[in-house]
Amino acid sequence: MVELNALVADLRAEGAEIDALVSGLPDDGWATQTPAVGWTVAHQVAHLAWTDQRALLTVTDGDAFLAEVAQAAAGAPMTQMDKFVDEAAATGAAAPPDELLDSWRRGRADLAKALLAVPDGTKLPWYGPSMSAASMATARLMETWAHGCDIADALAARREPTARLRHVAHIGVRTRDFAHLVRRLAPPTEPFRVELTGPGGEVWTWGPADAAQRVTGPALDFCLLVTQRINRADTALVATGPDADTWLDIAQAFAGPPGDGRAARS
Repeated sequence: MVELNALVADLRAEGAEIDALVSGLPDDGWATQTPAVGWTVAHQVAHLAWTDQRALLTVTDGDAFLAEVAQAAAGAPMTQMDKFVDEAAATGAAAPPDELLDSWRRGRADLAKALLAVPDGTKLPWYGPSMSAASMATARLMETWAHGCDIADALAARREPTARLRHVAHIGVRTRDFAHLVRRLAPPTEPFRVELTGPGGEVWTWGPADAAQRVTGPALDFCLLVTQRINRADTALVATGPDADTWLDIAQAFAGPPGDGRAARS
Protein backbone atom coordinates (compact mmCIF):
# COMPACT_ATOMS: atom_id res chain seq x y z
CA MET A 1 0.00 0.00 0.00
CA VAL A 2 2.95 2.32 0.63
CA GLU A 3 4.05 1.83 -2.97
CA LEU A 4 0.58 2.63 -4.30
CA ASN A 5 0.32 5.70 -2.10
CA ALA A 6 3.63 6.97 -3.48
CA LEU A 7 2.57 6.29 -7.05
CA VAL A 8 -0.73 8.09 -6.64
CA ALA A 9 1.04 11.02 -4.98
CA ASP A 10 3.34 11.25 -8.00
CA LEU A 11 0.35 10.98 -10.35
CA ARG A 12 -1.29 13.90 -8.55
CA ALA A 13 1.94 15.91 -8.79
CA GLU A 14 2.26 15.24 -12.51
CA GLY A 15 -1.30 16.39 -13.13
CA ALA A 16 -0.74 19.51 -11.04
CA GLU A 17 2.35 20.41 -13.08
CA ILE A 18 0.44 20.23 -16.36
CA ASP A 19 -2.50 22.05 -14.78
CA ALA A 20 -0.15 24.94 -13.98
CA LEU A 21 0.79 25.21 -17.66
CA VAL A 22 -2.78 25.73 -18.82
CA SER A 23 -4.66 27.26 -15.88
CA GLY A 24 -3.77 30.85 -16.81
CA LEU A 25 -4.15 30.52 -20.57
CA PRO A 26 -6.48 32.92 -22.39
CA ASP A 27 -9.12 31.24 -24.52
CA ASP A 28 -7.07 31.61 -27.71
CA GLY A 29 -4.15 29.89 -25.97
CA TRP A 30 -6.23 26.73 -25.70
CA ALA A 31 -6.49 26.75 -29.51
CA THR A 32 -2.69 26.60 -29.93
CA GLN A 33 -1.66 23.71 -32.15
CA THR A 34 0.51 21.02 -30.52
CA PRO A 35 2.97 18.62 -32.20
CA ALA A 36 0.15 16.06 -32.53
CA VAL A 37 -1.37 16.88 -35.91
CA GLY A 38 -4.85 18.35 -35.58
CA TRP A 39 -4.71 18.50 -31.79
CA THR A 40 -4.72 21.80 -29.92
CA VAL A 41 -3.90 22.33 -26.25
CA ALA A 42 -7.62 21.85 -25.60
CA HIS A 43 -7.55 18.47 -27.39
CA GLN A 44 -4.63 17.36 -25.24
CA VAL A 45 -6.35 18.28 -21.97
CA ALA A 46 -9.65 16.81 -23.21
CA HIS A 47 -7.86 13.54 -23.98
CA LEU A 48 -6.34 13.43 -20.50
CA ALA A 49 -9.73 14.17 -18.96
CA TRP A 50 -11.40 11.48 -21.06
CA THR A 51 -8.81 8.79 -20.34
CA ASP A 52 -8.89 9.60 -16.62
CA GLN A 53 -12.66 9.13 -16.77
CA ARG A 54 -12.25 5.82 -18.61
CA ALA A 55 -9.74 4.71 -15.97
CA LEU A 56 -12.21 5.71 -13.25
CA LEU A 57 -14.90 3.67 -15.00
CA THR A 58 -12.77 0.53 -15.13
CA VAL A 59 -11.97 0.93 -11.41
CA THR A 60 -15.62 1.39 -10.42
CA ASP A 61 -17.41 -0.77 -13.03
CA GLY A 62 -15.14 -3.03 -15.08
CA ASP A 63 -18.05 -4.67 -16.90
CA ALA A 64 -19.35 -1.31 -18.12
CA PHE A 65 -15.87 -0.39 -19.31
CA LEU A 66 -15.51 -3.64 -21.28
CA ALA A 67 -18.94 -3.15 -22.85
CA GLU A 68 -17.95 0.36 -23.94
CA VAL A 69 -14.71 -0.93 -25.48
CA ALA A 70 -16.51 -3.73 -27.31
CA GLN A 71 -19.01 -1.30 -28.80
CA ALA A 72 -16.28 1.13 -29.89
CA ALA A 73 -14.12 -1.60 -31.43
CA ALA A 74 -16.91 -3.44 -33.27
CA GLY A 75 -15.97 -4.25 -36.86
CA ALA A 76 -12.41 -2.91 -37.21
CA PRO A 77 -10.71 -2.68 -33.82
CA MET A 78 -7.63 -0.63 -34.65
CA THR A 79 -9.35 1.83 -36.97
CA GLN A 80 -12.41 2.19 -34.77
CA MET A 81 -10.44 2.70 -31.57
CA ASP A 82 -8.36 5.47 -33.14
CA LYS A 83 -11.57 7.15 -34.29
CA PHE A 84 -13.08 6.66 -30.83
CA VAL A 85 -10.14 8.43 -29.17
CA ASP A 86 -10.05 11.29 -31.69
CA GLU A 87 -13.78 11.91 -31.44
CA ALA A 88 -13.63 12.00 -27.64
CA ALA A 89 -10.79 14.55 -27.76
CA ALA A 90 -12.68 16.70 -30.27
CA THR A 91 -15.86 16.63 -28.20
CA GLY A 92 -14.01 17.63 -25.04
CA ALA A 93 -12.02 20.34 -26.81
CA ALA A 94 -15.25 22.00 -27.94
CA ALA A 95 -16.21 22.80 -24.35
CA PRO A 96 -15.38 26.22 -22.87
CA PRO A 97 -11.83 26.11 -21.43
CA ASP A 98 -12.94 26.71 -17.84
CA GLU A 99 -15.42 23.84 -18.05
CA LEU A 100 -12.84 21.54 -19.63
CA LEU A 101 -10.25 22.35 -16.98
CA ASP A 102 -12.76 21.84 -14.17
CA SER A 103 -13.79 18.48 -15.64
CA TRP A 104 -10.18 17.32 -15.85
CA ARG A 105 -9.46 18.44 -12.28
CA ARG A 106 -12.47 16.64 -10.87
CA GLY A 107 -11.80 13.50 -12.90
CA ARG A 108 -8.18 13.13 -11.90
CA ALA A 109 -9.00 13.76 -8.24
CA ASP A 110 -11.74 11.12 -8.32
CA LEU A 111 -9.43 8.66 -10.05
CA ALA A 112 -6.64 9.13 -7.51
CA LYS A 113 -9.05 8.47 -4.66
CA ALA A 114 -10.56 5.43 -6.40
CA LEU A 115 -7.16 3.87 -7.16
CA LEU A 116 -6.22 3.98 -3.48
CA ALA A 117 -9.35 1.97 -2.65
CA VAL A 118 -8.73 -0.87 -5.14
CA PRO A 119 -8.31 -4.17 -3.25
CA ASP A 120 -4.92 -5.86 -3.49
CA GLY A 121 -4.73 -8.39 -6.32
CA THR A 122 -7.47 -6.77 -8.40
CA LYS A 123 -6.87 -6.68 -12.16
CA LEU A 124 -8.39 -3.72 -13.97
CA PRO A 125 -9.38 -4.18 -17.63
CA TRP A 126 -7.88 -1.67 -20.05
CA TYR A 127 -7.34 -1.12 -23.79
CA GLY A 128 -4.24 -3.29 -23.59
CA PRO A 129 -3.58 -5.98 -20.95
CA SER A 130 -5.40 -5.81 -17.63
CA MET A 131 -3.37 -4.22 -14.86
CA SER A 132 -3.14 -3.69 -11.13
CA ALA A 133 -4.00 -0.38 -9.45
CA ALA A 134 -0.27 0.39 -9.20
CA SER A 135 0.23 -0.30 -12.91
CA MET A 136 -2.81 1.84 -13.75
CA ALA A 137 -1.41 4.73 -11.70
CA THR A 138 1.91 4.34 -13.51
CA ALA A 139 0.20 4.25 -16.89
CA ARG A 140 -1.85 7.35 -16.12
CA LEU A 141 1.29 9.17 -14.96
CA MET A 142 3.07 8.16 -18.16
CA GLU A 143 0.27 9.46 -20.35
CA THR A 144 -0.13 12.66 -18.35
CA TRP A 145 3.60 13.31 -18.67
CA ALA A 146 3.62 12.55 -22.42
CA HIS A 147 0.69 14.80 -23.27
CA GLY A 148 2.16 17.39 -20.96
CA CYS A 149 5.23 17.34 -23.21
CA ASP A 150 3.00 18.16 -26.19
CA ILE A 151 1.39 21.03 -24.29
CA ALA A 152 4.72 22.40 -23.12
CA ASP A 153 6.13 22.22 -26.67
CA ALA A 154 3.12 24.09 -28.02
CA LEU A 155 3.44 26.82 -25.41
CA ALA A 156 7.25 27.00 -25.62
CA ALA A 157 7.33 26.23 -21.90
CA ARG A 158 10.28 24.53 -20.23
CA ARG A 159 9.59 21.63 -17.88
CA GLU A 160 12.29 20.52 -15.48
CA PRO A 161 12.67 16.71 -15.45
CA THR A 162 11.87 15.14 -12.08
CA ALA A 163 12.39 11.77 -10.42
CA ARG A 164 8.86 10.91 -11.57
CA LEU A 165 10.49 10.00 -14.88
CA ARG A 166 11.44 6.71 -13.27
CA HIS A 167 7.79 5.61 -13.46
CA VAL A 168 7.64 6.47 -17.16
CA ALA A 169 10.92 4.66 -17.78
CA HIS A 170 9.66 1.62 -15.87
CA ILE A 171 6.57 1.23 -18.01
CA GLY A 172 8.74 1.81 -21.09
CA VAL A 173 10.94 -1.14 -20.08
CA ARG A 174 7.96 -3.31 -19.16
CA THR A 175 6.33 -2.78 -22.57
CA ARG A 176 9.31 -4.06 -24.57
CA ASP A 177 7.47 -7.20 -25.67
CA PHE A 178 4.23 -5.30 -26.32
CA ALA A 179 6.05 -2.99 -28.75
CA HIS A 180 7.02 -6.05 -30.77
CA LEU A 181 3.67 -7.83 -30.57
CA VAL A 182 1.68 -4.79 -31.68
CA ARG A 183 3.80 -4.84 -34.86
CA ARG A 184 3.38 -8.60 -35.21
CA LEU A 185 7.03 -9.21 -34.41
CA ALA A 186 8.32 -11.97 -32.14
CA PRO A 187 9.58 -10.48 -28.87
CA PRO A 188 13.23 -11.10 -28.00
CA THR A 189 13.87 -14.15 -25.86
CA GLU A 190 16.90 -12.72 -24.06
CA PRO A 191 16.65 -10.39 -21.07
CA PHE A 192 17.82 -6.82 -21.60
CA ARG A 193 19.88 -4.57 -19.37
CA VAL A 194 18.65 -0.98 -19.26
CA GLU A 195 20.75 1.67 -17.50
CA LEU A 196 19.38 5.20 -17.48
CA THR A 197 20.72 8.35 -15.88
CA GLY A 198 18.04 10.25 -14.00
CA PRO A 199 17.69 14.02 -13.65
CA GLY A 200 19.79 14.11 -10.49
CA GLY A 201 22.62 11.99 -11.91
CA GLU A 202 21.37 8.79 -10.29
CA VAL A 203 21.42 5.60 -12.38
CA TRP A 204 18.25 3.52 -12.72
CA THR A 205 18.65 -0.08 -13.82
CA TRP A 206 16.51 -2.94 -15.05
CA GLY A 207 17.54 -6.46 -16.02
CA PRO A 208 20.62 -8.58 -15.32
CA ALA A 209 23.96 -6.78 -15.22
CA ASP A 210 25.56 -9.33 -17.56
CA ALA A 211 22.88 -9.18 -20.31
CA ALA A 212 24.32 -8.99 -23.83
CA GLN A 213 21.47 -6.77 -25.07
CA ARG A 214 21.78 -3.34 -23.45
CA VAL A 215 20.32 0.15 -23.61
CA THR A 216 22.04 3.07 -21.89
CA GLY A 217 21.62 6.84 -21.84
CA PRO A 218 19.62 9.70 -20.33
CA ALA A 219 16.32 8.75 -18.70
CA LEU A 220 14.65 11.79 -20.25
CA ASP A 221 15.61 10.67 -23.76
CA PHE A 222 14.34 7.15 -23.08
CA CYS A 223 11.02 8.43 -21.73
CA LEU A 224 10.55 10.73 -24.71
CA LEU A 225 11.34 7.85 -27.06
CA VAL A 226 9.00 5.25 -25.55
CA THR A 227 6.16 7.79 -25.55
CA GLN A 228 7.13 8.69 -29.14
CA ARG A 229 7.76 12.35 -28.37
CA ILE A 230 11.20 12.32 -29.98
CA ASN A 231 12.93 10.65 -32.89
CA ARG A 232 15.60 8.18 -31.94
CA ALA A 233 18.14 10.11 -34.00
CA ASP A 234 17.72 13.06 -31.63
CA THR A 235 18.53 11.08 -28.48
CA ALA A 236 21.78 10.12 -26.79
CA LEU A 237 20.58 6.55 -26.23
CA VAL A 238 22.99 3.74 -27.05
CA ALA A 239 21.90 0.21 -27.97
CA THR A 240 24.27 -2.73 -27.68
CA GLY A 241 23.11 -5.82 -29.55
CA PRO A 242 20.80 -6.22 -32.54
CA ASP A 243 17.65 -6.90 -30.50
CA ALA A 244 18.20 -3.83 -28.34
CA ASP A 245 18.80 -1.81 -31.49
CA THR A 246 15.52 -2.98 -33.02
CA TRP A 247 13.65 -2.22 -29.82
CA LEU A 248 14.72 1.41 -29.80
CA ASP A 249 13.33 1.75 -33.32
CA ILE A 250 9.86 0.53 -32.30
CA ALA A 251 9.61 1.31 -28.57
CA GLN A 252 6.05 2.16 -27.49
CA ALA A 253 4.85 2.47 -23.91
CA PHE A 254 1.20 3.28 -24.66
CA ALA A 255 -1.67 0.96 -25.56
CA GLY A 256 -3.11 0.88 -29.06
CA PRO A 257 -1.80 0.44 -32.59
CA PRO A 258 1.77 1.36 -33.57
CA GLY A 259 2.35 5.09 -33.38
CA ASP A 260 3.91 7.13 -36.16
CA GLY A 261 6.53 8.67 -33.89
CA ARG A 262 8.21 12.00 -34.58
CA ALA A 263 10.36 13.11 -37.49
CA ALA A 264 14.03 13.79 -36.81
CA ARG A 265 14.88 17.43 -36.14
CA SER A 266 17.68 17.52 -38.67
